[in-house]
Amino acid sequence: MATTPPITLTFAGSDPSGGAGLQADLMTFASMGCHGLSVVTAITVQDTIGIESILPIDAEWVSDQARQLLEDMPIAAFKIGMVGSVENIATIAGIVADYPDIPLVVDPVLSSGRGDEMGNEDITQALLDLLIPQATLITPNSIEARRLTADEQDGELTLQSCAIQLLNTGCEYVLITGTHENTPEVTNILYGHNGIIRQDSWKRLPGSYHGSGCTLASAITALLAHGAPIETAIKDAQDYTWESLSAGFRPGMGQFLPDRFFWAQDINDEPDDKA
Repeated sequence: MATTPPITLTFAGSDPSGGAGLQADLMTFASMGCHGLSVVTAITVQDTIGIESILPIDAEWVSDQARQLLEDMPIAAFKIGMVGSVENIATIAGIVADYPDIPLVVDPVLSSGRGDEMGNEDITQALLDLLIPQATLITPNSIEARRLTADEQDGELTLQSCAIQLLNTGCEYVLITGTHENTPEVTNILYGHNGIIRQDSWKRLPGSYHGSGCTLASAITALLAHGAPIETAIKDAQDYTWESLSAGFRPGMGQFLPDRFFWAQDINDEPDDKA
């Protein structure tokens, strides 16, 4: 029998456009040689332009989905995206707490690229209290990092100050992405408890992309599932994400989508020796 690939489990909302959410996670897992499982936390009405509405899944259903899978298959890494509700956060936190040795990547999705709200203050606080402290890695963009550490008395914090505050909650690493910063290049910085671990800069691509954050977080999850050290997982996942964005396409009237199977284009372009 064939060897079973590493099995990864994502908790995420369903994106019918295929650009982000659990669809993006599953495509990325598959592209990187993992077998992806999914627990649906919310159903959305959205397209490549934006999100129109969100329907959170009942927390008991979230629990039942996850427990059924966990009793059947060994999970190599968890990834958490949009959670849908505070009740779902509490449920997911209780589940992953039973598996403390499994890498946990948390992508704190609080809004869409267009700015559609996907998490209120209660959800933000629940993430900080229940899920982020358990994380191996969290992957906020700069807007999310500032929102998670907002303090009206201190004003806007530097990204390094945000990272320090987030690390103080108990998570092991923080990767803050610079897609939303007004800079010539996109700079991502990985922080650990001893400071900056690595800093990577990428050519800023034209246009806007739907699902870039999901792709990066799920690529890191896949690499951790394969047993890669955290620095290697971060580096290789960033390379993969940039390539998928560089090969991105615009199927609708809104944002570009990453081509998570960009490498397959080379296969399709190879000459047919049998011709």
